[in-house]
Formats: sequence, C-alpha cells, structure tokens
Amino acid sequence: MQGFILALNKVKDEDLIVSVLSRENLDTLYRFYGARHGVINLGFKIDYEKEPSSKSSISRLKDVIHIGFKWINNYKLLKLWQEFCALFYKHLKDAEQLDSFYFDLLENASQNWNKQNPKRVAIESYVKLLEHEGRLHKEFECFLCSGHIDEDEISLLRAYLPTHKSCAHSHAIKKSAITELFNNHSTLFLNDNDIDILWYLLLEGL
Repeated sequence: MQGFILALNKVKDEDLIVSVLSRENLDTLYRFYGARHGVINLGFKIDYEKEPSSKSSISRLKDVIHIGFKWINNYKLLKLWQEFCALFYKHLKDAEQLDSFYFDLLENASQNWNKQNPKRVAIESYVKLLEHEGRLHKEFECFLCSGHIDEDEISLLRAYLPTHKSCAHSHAIKKSAITELFNNHSTLFLNDNDIDILWYLLLEGL
C-alpha cells in the first residue's frame, strides 16, 4: 500500500515510530533500525507493507520503497511540504475513521507543489479540507461580533474564520478575493502579501 509519512519519532537504538497516512487510515508503525534500510523522512510518500507483531500492538513497517517527487531535492519546497504534512498528523491523530479525502488531498497537492507558489497550493487545499469537514464559513458573518460583513475588505482568523477588520484589528483582504477562494478554491485574486498572511494562519493548525 502507499501512504504519506506525517510523523517520525525516534525510540531505542534509533528505531522509529512512524505515522503513515494511507487511503484508509492513519497507521502507527514500528520501524527497526538497520543499515539496509533506506532513508525515510517527514512528508515522504512511500510504498510499504504492515507486518503484525506478536510482541506489540503496533505493526512493523517493512518493505519500504520511497516514491520520490520531482521537486524532492529542492530544499525550500521540501521544507514547506514538511511543515504542511506535519499539520495533518496533529489534525488526524485522534480520528477513529478516515476516508480517502485526506490522502487524495495530499496526493493532488504534491503533484502541484512545484507548478506554482506552494503556499498557494497549501491554502487552496486547506479550503477544500475546511469545506469537506463542514467548517468553511461562506456566509461572511463576523466570528467576533456575529454581525454580517458588508465591507469590501475582510479579515480572517485561525481556520479562516471571517471577521470585520475593525473587530480583528488584523490584515484585511479584499472580500471578492476571499469569495473566489471559498467558492472556487482559487488564490488567483490574492496578492503575495495576502498569501503569506493566510499561510501563517494555516500554520496555527488545521
């Protein structure tokens, strides 16, 4: 099966506890240290097998093959990708059931990561996630005062919750650009400064 590595934790003798997002679920697996093992890292897409253990409730990660991205050797792209993937582990680790949406979202993002500003890919993907989970607020009612936002500019909080600029006292973005983002999952009308603001909001957590 295939999956994305969302977390790595070292245990005794450089063994690893590896969290892998597959199409079906988030697997927590044990990987024994050994010179014959290929290098794995946060954000890598791998093909792997799970081997049940008679001594532990955690299955063993085996027969790992790294499925590389075309941009894998670009340090800046990889660093942003790893930051993005790490957010998914925190968001999904307590979920009892997962559908293929999250795997497919990362799969599509990885294919587009080097085709435009990767922060734009991440933001567009995040809006799709919010919509999938029923957390995308398209009605533009202020999260802080509950009033409707009639102004031409809008501020966003964590989870892209809309607010009046005067309520949030933070960076304001054209409402038309946010409407395009929320309705069509497109960052086309957002400038680079807007993108940086939305990226940092994203890093606060999914």
